[in-house]
Amino acid sequence: MYAVIHLSARSSACLSRWRVCAQGRAVCSGVCMSRSADAYLPLPPPDLNECVTNTHTCQHHERCVNTVGAFMCEKQMSCPSGYQLRNGVCEDVDECAVRSHDCEPGAECLNTVGSFHCKQRGCLGGFSQDPHGNCIDVDECVLCVTVSLCCVCYSISLCVDVNECAMGTHHCTESQVCHNLPGSYRCDCRSGYQYDSIRRLCVDVNECWRYPGRLCAQTCDNTVGSYQCSCTAGFSLAFDGKNCEDLNECDNNPCSQECANIYGSYQCYCRLGYYLKEDGHTCEDINECSQSIGNLCAFQCVNVPGSYQCACPPEGYSMSPNGRTCRDVDECATGTHNCTAAGQTCYNLPGSFRCLDFSCPDNYRRASDKRCERVSCSSWLECQSMPLRITYYQLSFQTNIVIPAQIFRIGPSPAYSGDNIVVSIPRGNEDGYFGTRRLNSFTGAVYLQRQPEGPRDFFIDVEMKLLRQGALSTFLARIYVFITVAHPIVDFYNKSRCF
Repeated sequence: MYAVIHLSARSSACLSRWRVCAQGRAVCSGVCMSRSADAYLPLPPPDLNECVTNTHTCQHHERCVNTVGAFMCEKQMSCPSGYQLRNGVCEDVDECAVRSHDCEPGAECLNTVGSFHCKQRGCLGGFSQDPHGNCIDVDECVLCVTVSLCCVCYSISLCVDVNECAMGTHHCTESQVCHNLPGSYRCDCRSGYQYDSIRRLCVDVNECWRYPGRLCAQTCDNTVGSYQCSCTAGFSLAFDGKNCEDLNECDNNPCSQECANIYGSYQCYCRLGYYLKEDGHTCEDINECSQSIGNLCAFQCVNVPGSYQCACPPEGYSMSPNGRTCRDVDECATGTHNCTAAGQTCYNLPGSFRCLDFSCPDNYRRASDKRCERVSCSSWLECQSMPLRITYYQLSFQTNIVIPAQIFRIGPSPAYSGDNIVVSIPRGNEDGYFGTRRLNSFTGAVYLQRQPEGPRDFFIDVEMKLLRQGALSTFLARIYVFITVAHPIVDFYNKSRCF
């Protein structure tokens, strides 16, 4: 902040030295003022550039920026040669450690702050060592070391070596490297080549033959001027370019199911219920149902991916706890039947049921659930024709029954000596599927003598006339015969019936 100084017209020492400014203003000793005003405003003192006068305090990695009355230090984003920027700070680069020096072979690299130095054991005659330690040619013409040289040089002005390598005037081949010499050049074989003195050229060195088993872990392939290592199938080249590492082929999912990596290869496996196809990669489902001999499931085998399932008929059966066999559903016991009419009785069959009527005809009374006994008869003739007892039976067989098959026996109980019976089928055998046979004087049998073409229900009357001690009695067996579908699931056995 500057103060305002009030001056009178008579006391101002600057008035004598003022000069007219632009727009009617005057300047006196650096102060611009109005002609008619008595007030003068002094100008600020001139700014001092600390960056130019080197009076700043910035570090070597900072840049000085001059401001009015002060200066600023800004971090440099780039570093001078021989330094590298790290974390905002320029650090010295060790050219010897990072091998970025240009010291000749045999010279020792010595790192310095911001640079390096090449130290040689000594240079040959006619050469001197530069600050980098390199041997450079001494221009004797300039130095005038000997009179003879000086005389020659002065006669042809200055002598300068021609670098044939840099100018491309050499005759080295592609397999050679050009090295410049004072007044000449030399062609040396490149790395991976050797000089053939007979043909006078550089020929490729087969490193794989020269160093067998020493360069590569598995396969060595010679290349022009060098060699290259490779690995067999199942391996990949390691980072060092020489050794081989096992390749985990399973990472690329070559198998359809399970893959196991092994050294240098891999193996595909299949889960339970599958088999490996000939391609060695694909797993195919095993159809257990087609390969079995019928002992997997009692009724039906259903193949599923990787396994199988046993099935039962759609109605009338349920799967057993073992998952293989089917058991009949007893609709009569579970109450899932529809035998609700008066006088009907539910009879269970393999896979189904029937509603049967065990009602007694007129003039008969019910002695039990399935037996009716005659009450009375009006005459002797009627007593001879009417059965003394009517009994109901239920028989069930499958369609694969072997013909002829004895399905029912009938006879008096108890039997006495002298008994004589006659057995017949007066009703229900119109198609001739059944027949009777007398086994002895007091036992008769009913046979199924024709093979039914499929499931079928029969209701037949089997009549037995018993002659005992001169008296003739008639007994009637009313038999329900059911032929069901042949399922190897449930067996029904029928026994002899006695009156």
